[in-house]
Amino acid sequence: MNNMEITIIISVVLNIVLIYTTFNLLKKNEKQEDVMAGYLMYMDQLSKTVEYAQEKLDALDTKGAFEGDDEIGWFFQSIKQLQGMLSRFKLIEENGTKEESKND
Repeated sequence: MNNMEITIIISVVLNIVLIYTTFNLLKKNEKQEDVMAGYLMYMDQLSKTVEYAQEKLDALDTKGAFEGDDEIGWFFQSIKQLQGMLSRFKLIEENGTKEESKND
């Protein structure tokens, strides 16, 4: 065998290895994109649920009927505080893509 044949054999083997690893990484990347799409759909649905709950809570609070110092008033204030915490983590749209809100 001369040097030319050895170089061709090494090149072929190296190309086969590179093609295999490239396709393997492509399949893994596609799986991760599918997982990410599922997470984004979940976060979008969660964000819509938080917004709906905030609207309903605001509608209940317009009359101020739960502002008393009794147990119901305390419980309602606790729910409002929890809703305020949840509202900080809803998705916001920016430049056509959705991102998680990071307001502190």
